[in-house]
Amino acid sequence: MEEKNTKKDAKLLETSFLLTVTGVSVVGGFGMALAMAKKKDPVYFLKGMMATKELPESGGSLAMRALGWGTLYAVTGFSAVCYGIWKLMGVNNLEEFRQKVGKNLPTIPKSENPGRSDFKNLRELLNYIISESEKEKKK
Repeated sequence: MEEKNTKKDAKLLETSFLLTVTGVSVVGGFGMALAMAKKKDPVYFLKGMMATKELPESGGSLAMRALGWGTLYAVTGFSAVCYGIWKLMGVNNLEEFRQKVGKNLPTIPKSENPGRSDFKNLRELLNYIISESEKEKKK
């Protein structure tokens, strides 16, 4: 039981690390793009940020409105497609759905020798790839 909790904790740490790195990358990239746009043409940048007499809606509010409608359409459309497939298949729960889909889809054969997956460092991985490539060339 303790080993199971340790594995869950490790997965949680790995997942949170990847999500944090992704979030920081997205925010940093977006911030850099904004900074470059402002540096390139500050006059038009400010026109896009605030509503003016010529443009009654700012670029930011227009983008937020478009994002909202796009999200609504995407979620509604995807939900309707999923609901339609669910009803066409005539299933009552997720287990039945999984069974029906499993019968209709082809099975994926398992490879006999998946190869190594535990490497201590990048050099060991690259040496393994090179040796496997040389084995393939000899065949």
